[in-house]
Amino acid sequence: MPKHPQMQSFTTSDNLNIHYTIDDYTDPWRTPQTVVMVHAAMGSSRRFYAWVPYLARDFRVVRLDVRGHGESGVPGPNQLSFERLVLDVKELMDHLNIGEAHLTGSSAGAIVAQGLAIRHPERVLTLASFAATPGMRIGKQDYAGWVSRIGKSGVATFLRETIKDRFDLNKVDAGFVDWFIAESARTPVGVLARMVPMMASVDLIPELHKIRCPLLCVVPGGDPIHPVSEYHLMKEKVSDCEFVVYDGLPHNITDAVPDRCAGDFHRFLMAKAKP
Repeated sequence: MPKHPQMQSFTTSDNLNIHYTIDDYTDPWRTPQTVVMVHAAMGSSRRFYAWVPYLARDFRVVRLDVRGHGESGVPGPNQLSFERLVLDVKELMDHLNIGEAHLTGSSAGAIVAQGLAIRHPERVLTLASFAATPGMRIGKQDYAGWVSRIGKSGVATFLRETIKDRFDLNKVDAGFVDWFIAESARTPVGVLARMVPMMASVDLIPELHKIRCPLLCVVPGGDPIHPVSEYHLMKEKVSDCEFVVYDGLPHNITDAVPDRCAGDFHRFLMAKAKP
């Protein structure tokens, strides 16, 4: 496989087109291990763009657009469920002949990654979960209110109104905020109206003990969406868990401090990856 960025797509078993990008700057004589990245809701694979320089020199990096997001197809009435999102990642790995991979995700994408580590542990070498509790069901957020506000005012306005829950505006560029909102607003309102309540019903706590691979759990210490105590469930129930708290930071750490996140992830991978 050529070692340069490639934007491709494949068709899932339920006949939906899923877009993905491969970044590989490893030495051409090596066969690298693969990192698969799953982005957050209201995002796309582009949300991990700043991570690529940290990872792609040592690993083949695969970033997918979750169904209904980015360049991937919009799911039909019976094509959006948590199990289907997990299966998309597995089918992408099958499509690329990846037997096992290092898996990471952000927020809702990390919950999907947790689901794959639980359902198909033989496919996951390590798991890195950023800003994600074991399911959104344990949170106390008014997700129905989110959906109502998004439906009335649109994604961009909703994000403008809640941006302080996501970033410390004194520590990010104004241009970045505008880009983040514009990128997120590409997600159809109809998709979010279905995805948010679906993800809000997910509770993986009873199955966390099934995660057998090394886990890196990175927590935004100032998250207004989930208190740190909810994240501690990951540490309590997964036997091999490195637990890192970014003190004072709001929810969207993977976007606000990508260098720090990617640096911690790369360090974790280099310590845990098979030679």
